[in-house]
Amino acid sequence: MKSESLSYTTVGEFLLDLKEEFREGDDETMKVVELKKIEQGRKIIKEFVQEFKRITRESKYKEKLLIEEFKMGMNRIIKRKLIETEQPPRSIEQ
Repeated sequence: MKSESLSYTTVGEFLLDLKEEFREGDDETMKVVELKKIEQGRKIIKEFVQEFKRITRESKYKEKLLIEEFKMGMNRIIKRKLIETEQPPRSIEQ
């Protein structure tokens, strides 16, 4: 932001300056929001995995958090069946 002065002639100038100042964090924030909103719904698991991987490529989430977000977005019936298996998968690829 303009460090020498905080006087703007229009609200638009202020908003433009504000957006420029916080641009870096904005992309990361949007990826976090996308991860929180993603759900399998009626998609087959393969489609869900592809979409999840696309979003996570650009996020800075650590592996454990990604696993939790993935589980939260999974179809509850599939999630329950995976939990009930003798050897649940340990990665998305499995």
